[in-house]
Amino acid sequence: MSGGPESLRAAGQALGYWQRRAEVVTHNLANAETAGFRGQRVFTQMMADGVPRVGTRTDPRAGALRQTGAPLDLALRGDGYFVVRSGDQESLVRTGSFTLDPEGRVVDAQGRELMGEAGPMILPEGPVEIDAQGRVMVAGVDVGRLRMEMPDPAAPPVDPGRGGRADLRSVGSDVPLEARTVRQGFLEDSNVQPLESMVELGIVQRSFDSVQNSLRVLDQVLDTAVNRLGRVG
Repeated sequence: MSGGPESLRAAGQALGYWQRRAEVVTHNLANAETAGFRGQRVFTQMMADGVPRVGTRTDPRAGALRQTGAPLDLALRGDGYFVVRSGDQESLVRTGSFTLDPEGRVVDAQGRELMGEAGPMILPEGPVEIDAQGRVMVAGVDVGRLRMEMPDPAAPPVDPGRGGRADLRSVGSDVPLEARTVRQGFLEDSNVQPLESMVELGIVQRSFDSVQNSLRVLDQVLDTAVNRLGRVG
């Protein structure tokens, strides 16, 4: 029965994979209506010791744009992320639903400051206009330009389950002006396709159950071999 422990380990690893994939798909479905949310995908990578590692990466596909008309609703086309800050932690987000707090700071729903090239964006009173390259004008006066950055493609999301967000850490890689396309008065919808995710969740659940049943049978076989056949002779 030398293959017994190896078979158990392989089945356990498969069970871990399907469990993690179920968690990710469930999280994606929960955020199918979250503006700017980009779904996560599960992958496995074989390590040097022969043990596969389960990881996640962000689906780079953009969501559809939805017009809102609100002057601080912002959407991006193509690559790039907005930079928001809470305390000393900066994150990259595609969710572009911002408002003004009592001090005139532009903040997101979590109260994080929207960052410009010269620091947090603080706006005086007046009509706001934001051009495609992120230049912000208030009542015709230039008040700064939004920071837009690219994430490290190898970096995992920051706390992907917290508050329905899958933010990325800022790595300081600026998006060139010619590559920016900011749309004022629009929001980017989630790129999660609910029907597609529901089908995937069904496949994942069936696969998890199948591996779990196989693990149970294998455990019973090993128990029989050790506790019964081992007594013969």
